[in-house]
Parts: sequence; structure tokens; C-alpha cells
Amino acid sequence: MDRYKKQRARMVETQIKARSITDPLVLKAMETIPRHLFVDEGLIDQAHSDNPLPIGEKQTISQPYIVALMTQALELKGKERILEIGTGSGYQTAILAHLADRVFSIERIAALATRARKILDQLNYYNVAIRVGDGSYGWKEEAPFDAIITTAAAPKIPRYLIEQLVVGGRLVVPVGSRDVQTLYKLTRLAEDLSQIKKEDLGGCRFVSLIGESGWKE
Repeated sequence: MDRYKKQRARMVETQIKARSITDPLVLKAMETIPRHLFVDEGLIDQAHSDNPLPIGEKQTISQPYIVALMTQALELKGKERILEIGTGSGYQTAILAHLADRVFSIERIAALATRARKILDQLNYYNVAIRVGDGSYGWKEEAPFDAIITTAAAPKIPRYLIEQLVVGGRLVVPVGSRDVQTLYKLTRLAEDLSQIKKEDLGGCRFVSLIGESGWKE
């Protein structure tokens, strides 16, 4: 028996549908994935609340609405290969794994990667590969990707990630200062990297992307 099913349904109805998230695949995924498994045991009663939560290592699990907004912006249909920068708790990873063919996720902090891997295996999401390293470089050996999602904020749009998109591929990334950012959706329109469609999805606040194309430690 799934004792958290009603909480997830309420979360989707009041926090996500109410804010104009309409993609039925995204809504179904967020009703299905057991979000409470990805938060610390002492915070389970807050798992479906309308805010981010700490997961240790000075990192967070994103607010449900932000997860939904970023996922909807990727326009997933089910056959995509996706790169995720910042595995974190693994919750966004699970949403992606539920919606796409393959997910490649990079996490800087080994302890978080190990914990996320265990939960994803528990949920039978074996279409996810996780590596520990500097996500700002992307994952060149597995490129190109149909979609890339960055769950940490960069000071500028990481060129490495644009290079690793297919033509027509989408990148969703928060960009700005360490304290406040804008969430952007970028679509690669041609082989020429200057041919990019840029859309503003609104203000946001994420932990910092640490690495070569991000912030220094």
C-alpha cells in the first residue's frame, strides 16, 4: 500500500497543475514517483511541501513545481537520451528516467551519487548511468543528447553543454549570480553554435554549479 499516494496527488493538483504545468506525461510521472524516498527520514512529513529541502552536503532537493517546470521544458516524448548535471537526491533523475529512454547523470559529490543510485535501483530505474565528476564539462563520450538539464546554477551558459546537444535539442539551465538566477530554455537550431533560441522561464534560486564552466569551489 502506497501511503503517500494521496499526498502526491494533492501536490500535483495544488502546486503543479495550479501553476499551468500541462504536460500529461510530466504530471503522471510526478504522481507516480515516490518523492518521500528521496528526502532525509526526518523530513518525510515535508516531502510534498511547496519548497526545496536539504539533502546534506549543502545541497537540496528542488521544489516540486521547479522540477515539473524544468521537465516540461525538455519536451520529452519517451525516446530521448538525456544528460543531467547534478544528480543530487536522484528525484529529478527518477522523473527523467520515467519519461525517457536513457539518462546520463553527473554528480560532483560521491556520497550523493551513491545514495541516489541505491534509490533508483530500488525503483528499478536501470536506464540511468551515474558518474562522479565535474558536470560543467558534460559527458562528451555519450554525446550528443536530445536534452540536457542542469540542476545547479552557472554564472553563464556552459558552452560545453550546448556543444553536446543534437540540433533541435533543448538545454534547461539556471544562470546568474550565486544568490539569484534566471531559468533559461535554450534550443539548438543548427550546427552553428550561434544559432540558439533562448527563452526566459522565470526567476529561480539553485545551489551553485561548481566546475570548469561554473563557479570555483
